[in-house]
Formats: sequence, structure tokens, C-alpha cells
Amino acid sequence: MASKRIPAGTFKAKCLKLMDHIAATGEAITVTKHGTPVVRVVPAVEQRTPFVGRLAGSGARIGDVTSPIDEMWDALSDDV
Repeated sequence: MASKRIPAGTFKAKCLKLMDHIAATGEAITVTKHGTPVVRVVPAVEQRTPFVGRLAGSGARIGDVTSPIDEMWDALSDDV
């Protein structure tokens, strides 16, 4: 992805204005020193997952979960 290139001195002088521009447009800027790319400034994107429904689709149903089984349970016996 191509981004606008700007010398470090210019970035230093116009930092706040450039940050506002990046936030508004979403355009990334590559800061260079002596023509060599040093850092890339990109807009911060918050990834918020809504609480309700965030686990939707993460489970799997295996077999029939509603039919009775043919085994006796020992959970209620006194043989503990």
C-alpha cells in the first residue's frame, strides 16, 4: 500500500496538523530520514467487539442433545 512520504524535519514541524489529517482521511504517512523510510504513521482503529453475540458461531452441536439417553446416572445415588 503506497503512502505519502514526508521528511522527518517537516513531520516534526507539522506533526499535530498531520495527525489531524491522518485521523480525518485515513491516509498513512511514511516519515523518512535522508530519503530512507523510518516510520509509518497510520490512523488508530479501535476494534470493539459487541458484548452481546460475540461468541455467536463459535460452538458446534455434536449429535442429538435433546433426546433422552439409555444410561442411568449415578449423580443422585447414595453410593458416594
